[in-house]
Amino acid sequence: MTILVINPGSTSTKVSVYEDDEPILVRSIRHSVEELSQFSKITEQLDFRRRLVEDEIREAGLPLKFDAVIGRGGLLKPIPGGVYIVNEEMCHETYTAPRQHACNLGCIIAYQIAKQIGCPAYIADPGVVDELEDEARVCGSPLMHRICIWHALNQKAIARRYARSIGRKYEDLNLVVCHLGGGISIAAHRKGRAIDANNALDGEGPFSPERAGTLPAADLVRLCFSGTYTEDQLLKRIAGSAGLAAHLGTTDILEITRLLREGDAKAKLLIDAMIYHTAKCIASEGAVLRGHVDAILLTGGIAHSDYITSGIRSRVDYLAPVHIFPGENEMEALALNALAVLRGEREAQIYK
Repeated sequence: MTILVINPGSTSTKVSVYEDDEPILVRSIRHSVEELSQFSKITEQLDFRRRLVEDEIREAGLPLKFDAVIGRGGLLKPIPGGVYIVNEEMCHETYTAPRQHACNLGCIIAYQIAKQIGCPAYIADPGVVDELEDEARVCGSPLMHRICIWHALNQKAIARRYARSIGRKYEDLNLVVCHLGGGISIAAHRKGRAIDANNALDGEGPFSPERAGTLPAADLVRLCFSGTYTEDQLLKRIAGSAGLAAHLGTTDILEITRLLREGDAKAKLLIDAMIYHTAKCIASEGAVLRGHVDAILLTGGIAHSDYITSGIRSRVDYLAPVHIFPGENEMEALALNALAVLRGEREAQIYK
């Protein structure tokens, strides 16, 4: 089975071609600020990014012929986890979604290429996967409710990988999975469903390289009415120019760990605080699972840092064994989801 995988991000478009579970093409097309500045909206980048994907495939000498195309899922309405067939309704809702991110282009590019060559198009476990318990949605104000936007694709892929490694099924285990990246998402996975997860896109949970994390609510309200910041400026202070970026002026963990080695007290305090708050949130998911936790899994780009993972482990390994899976593995996760459908091992759902 030959599968094309497409993953649009803020500054790149990743393209891979898999023969069954083996990659035969792996590319990351970088987009400069100058290139993207010609587009006033994310949706205007659609033709530009699709053309680059097709050019990359041709330049690699591969035919534009696949058994399936799978794209990164976008910011759709909340849906259960799984693989979904891309249809016109999904493309329309993603294209017109109020939350715009480059990932929204994934399903549309996949659908257009698949339609052109006559094969199915899929997405899998987009960031809006919502399997929350009813209690998890309730907060202390009837004016709002909790939602989760998280690293569902990588979390569920790592959970399945861990389950396979011990000869078990994901659906048989209780796991706490923590994705350590620009944002940090932590979820309680009970028997194949993520019944609690934080909204990592909007900064809920622990602070991270780019997110402020959960903030003192009254202080935030006062900032909103201080007249010092616009709405857009404050939103960026929550997600984007927040967390380590706001405190240290960088999100580069390698650079920050260099500062640690050189004895920078401020850098040490901030990294230790991020470890502290992340571990606290992981432990809280132990309560969601009533203490029945088979394993804690740490993944994402920052999981390459032994200082961070060992710091988290030292605070939570009383709850369950901690296992490290560094990196994001999104391309492989997408390919394996499509392959499972093509082999009849998983059923693709209809988006509606």
